[in-house]
Amino acid sequence: MHVPDIRIETDRLILRPPRVEDFDAYAANMADLEAARFIGGQQPRALAWRGFLSSAGAWMIQGFSMFSVIEKASGQWVGRLGPWFPEGWPGTEVGWGLARAAWGKGYAVEGATAAIDWAFDNLGWDEVIHSIHPDNAPSQALAQRLGSTCRGPGKLPAPYEDSPTEIWGQTREQWRARQKARA
Repeated sequence: MHVPDIRIETDRLILRPPRVEDFDAYAANMADLEAARFIGGQQPRALAWRGFLSSAGAWMIQGFSMFSVIEKASGQWVGRLGPWFPEGWPGTEVGWGLARAAWGKGYAVEGATAAIDWAFDNLGWDEVIHSIHPDNAPSQALAQRLGSTCRGPGKLPAPYEDSPTEIWGQTREQWRARQKARA
């Protein structure tokens, strides 16, 4: 089987499917209590490996998943973001989780914009959501910058069913209208 050789470039980032060489940085991010707080919680390396392979497996089975985010200037892995739709998920999501060293640089909005465009153009999605913990103000602000609005409380599948979640989102038509107005 072959994972698609997809490469999306923005001004400062490269988005591509994960590779084995990304794992050390991924595991370090998931070991960081603050960085992992709202993306499944802090994880030991062995559990992070399972999550990493879950994303790689989604690429194999579904043909899409979170992209590895590579900073062009350094060539370093700085996070993951992109389309995500596992069994039982409340909708077609574009999510994000960046390493703390990448926070505050605008990478999340830059990468998420490219990922949303890619999902609408290549996956035929009619809408995109973002599952955000009510205490995650930075992700709420990012969702708003992307043009999404809070649709209210949502429910994630096990093992996250007890984690409070708000569903933010927008339709493809709303996204396209916003992009056109910005051009």
